[in-house]
Amino acid sequence: MAQAKQHGVWFHILDVVFNIVVIVAIVAGIRTFLVSPFQVEGSSMVNTLENNEYIIINKLVYFIGTPQRGEIVVFRPPNDPKKYYVKRVIGLPGDEVMIRGGNVYIKAAGKDKEERLDEPYLNASNQGKTYRHPPGSGDPREIDYIVPPDHYFVMGDNRQGSLDSRSFMLSDGEASPYVQRTSIKGRVWFVALPITKIHAFEAPNYHLEP
Repeated sequence: MAQAKQHGVWFHILDVVFNIVVIVAIVAGIRTFLVSPFQVEGSSMVNTLENNEYIIINKLVYFIGTPQRGEIVVFRPPNDPKKYYVKRVIGLPGDEVMIRGGNVYIKAAGKDKEERLDEPYLNASNQGKTYRHPPGSGDPREIDYIVPPDHYFVMGDNRQGSLDSRSFMLSDGEASPYVQRTSIKGRVWFVALPITKIHAFEAPNYHLEP
């Protein structure tokens, strides 16, 4: 009866190291191309997302597609490219976004008609209270944004307490309201922690004129 070949200690060490390398490579690949966890900081997305909640973002979806209106995204803002922000996509490339009287109006790319955006995710404190910069100004005057190609206009759901496309400025004070497509890292898929708040997200249907 043949005996099993005995391997030396170095074989077992190399085997363990190899398996660790493979696991690390798989995890790194998943985090880079598929999904990744993030922790929410601040109150700019209440009541949709709360401070210190852990979210999972889907990165793959933007490798094979583009951000859609209403999706919640994680991105690097133009005013601070070393940080990550989480906001909601409001304007798509070519859209005209108008803020007036506390509401958001959209003239979709290629359309002649503007429509007021129905935003059911805004809480009672923010419904009808979307203003120009600074967000809590209460300034009802109109301001228009025309979103350039390959860029997006984003806002937090806490409209009176969110630094977003209305507020983004470069170091020289020049307004920089649009987020580049390449700066958007993924779509918020679901809340992972705390366990009592686990739930997934879907983009709302704004019923804009096709």
